[in-house]
Amino acid sequence: MRKILVTGGAGMIGSNLIKRLIKQGDEIYVIDNLWRGKLEYLQDDRGNDIIPLKTHFYDRDLSISGQCDDLLSKVEYVIHLADIVAGIDYVFNNQGDIFRQNILINSNVIASARKYGKHLKGFLYVGTACSFPLTRQNSLEVIPLREEELYPAMPESAYGWSKLMGQYEVDLLGKETEIPTCTLMFHNVYGAPCDFGNRSQVIPALIRKAVNYPNEKFEVWGSGEQGRAFIHVNDIVEALVLALDKGWNHGPIQIGPSICTSIKEIAEMIVKISGKDISIFYDTTRPEGDKARSADFSKAKRILGWEPRVNLEKGIRLQYEWIEKQIKESK
Repeated sequence: MRKILVTGGAGMIGSNLIKRLIKQGDEIYVIDNLWRGKLEYLQDDRGNDIIPLKTHFYDRDLSISGQCDDLLSKVEYVIHLADIVAGIDYVFNNQGDIFRQNILINSNVIASARKYGKHLKGFLYVGTACSFPLTRQNSLEVIPLREEELYPAMPESAYGWSKLMGQYEVDLLGKETEIPTCTLMFHNVYGAPCDFGNRSQVIPALIRKAVNYPNEKFEVWGSGEQGRAFIHVNDIVEALVLALDKGWNHGPIQIGPSICTSIKEIAEMIVKISGKDISIFYDTTRPEGDKARSADFSKAKRILGWEPRVNLEKGIRLQYEWIEKQIKESK
């Protein structure tokens, strides 16, 4: 039985990961300030808590220093998922705050590990494909990204910069201590449970609009030609579990598919799943973000034995059913 601290553990990725680790017999401690996560995500299908919330869940703000100092003596591993992230509207309208908050969150958690975690068997950091240079993501002619292309650095967004700085500080932690480190760089993760409100990312936002249509306009931001490498949360959890065993001290490892799917294709897929006669409106006055990206996941395959397995349409169908159920139950 491993003892593991998961920051941001009440979110989509964290809650799914914890359920998997609990099944494997691990003891899990969670820090989450519930900005996007929810305590109900840490329950099973019958409404039972999957961890003892009174003793293993901590509602704390990691942008304040020292918030995980007391927990490091209790655990052997840290999986650092916590950050401030949301849909493109929120990200580009709050860049300064996102940058500052993520720098504080990452630096505080890493500083605590440096000071109180010398016994740790591993510190696993979650980065993002948004940290890759804009120059490699500003064309619709997609060549899968490779880890060695991270520098010279030129992320498009403050979010990408903040996550890259956290990744750099994790590298320093690994070089200057005996703590094994691992960085997984996630592409665009989707799945349930998830935030599908005004701060949500593209797939849940479009699903919400389809479920609510015609009472809510089915509006797609940008031309729809922009694309991303979408990866289901189940594939992400598999990567994290494999990394706990095999990912230490190999530098950054991308987790995402080699296929770039346009937002237009996603929108059309969601309309098909909805079974409704929906008119898609593309608002080209809205921001699109990076033009397109996909992952060369050969490093993940070589080191972790990982590759994406969840079919995109099947994964989106499952997420559609979950969001539709949430909306119906809330009425």
